[in-house]
Amino acid sequence: MPVKLLVIGGGRIGGALVTGLLARRWAAPDAIAVVEPSRARRDELAALHPGLVLLELAEPDSVTADGGAVLAVKPDVAESVCATSAHARAPRLLSVVAGLSTDRIEAALPPETAVIRAMPNTPILVGAGVSVISGGSRATSSDLEWAEGVLSAVGTVLRLPERLLHAVTGLSGSGPAYLYLVAEALIEAGVMAGLGREASRMLVTETLLGSARLLAETGESPERLRADITSPGGTTAAGLRALESRAVRSAFMEAVASATERSRQLGH
Repeated sequence: MPVKLLVIGGGRIGGALVTGLLARRWAAPDAIAVVEPSRARRDELAALHPGLVLLELAEPDSVTADGGAVLAVKPDVAESVCATSAHARAPRLLSVVAGLSTDRIEAALPPETAVIRAMPNTPILVGAGVSVISGGSRATSSDLEWAEGVLSAVGTVLRLPERLLHAVTGLSGSGPAYLYLVAEALIEAGVMAGLGREASRMLVTETLLGSARLLAETGESPERLRADITSPGGTTAAGLRALESRAVRSAFMEAVASATERSRQLGH
C-alpha cells in the first residue's frame, strides 16, 4: 500500500525527522515508510515507532500522488540511491544531503520529479533545528509548502535561493559545532576559576540556553543585549576586552568563511 512519506535513509537525520513527524501527528506510523539497509537499525526504529513501515529497499509505486520522499543518505551514495529508488515514483523529493545540488539530484531521477534541497542542522534531533530550503527547476510553490510542512516538525524553516546554501552550511550547518567549542572552553574556564565540573557544565549550558531565548524572544539585537550587561569598568567589560584582544570576533568570521568555501569545494 502506498505511503504518504518515504524516508530514504534511517540514520540520525532520517530517524530524527520521523520522530518529529510522528510526535506532531503529521501522519500515522503506517503512512510513513523508511528505507534502511541495516537490519539492526530497522529493528531500532521498529522498537521506537511501532507500526512504522520499514523496508530494506524502496518498492515500486510506493508513494501516494500527494506524498513525497526524503533523501537522507551520505553524499557519496546519494545519486546512485536516487537511481535505484526512482521506481518508488515519489512526485517530489526533499534532499537533506549536504553539498549535492538540485541539478545533480534531478539528473538521477525521472524527469517529472520535483526536487527541493534543504540544509538542516543537528538540533533537529531535539526538534529545535533550523532548515533552509531551495526549490529545483521543477519545484512549484506547493512543493515548497510541502517541504516546509515536513521540516517544520523538527524546527524552523526558511526559504533562500540555492546559491546561498553554501553560506548557510558554513553558518547554521556548522554553527552548532562552533557553539559546542565555546561551551567546552567556558566549562574549562569555570573549572580553572574553582568551580566543580558539573556545576560549571550546568552554568554554561543554562547560560547558553537562556541567552538564546532572550535573543529570540525579545527581538533585540545582540549588540544591544551585550551592551545592557556591560557596565563601564565592570567585570563583563574586562572579559570582553580579553576576548577582543585575542581577535575572537575575527576568528568566528574566518570559521564561517572557511566552512562556506569547503562546502563549495565538496559540491563540485
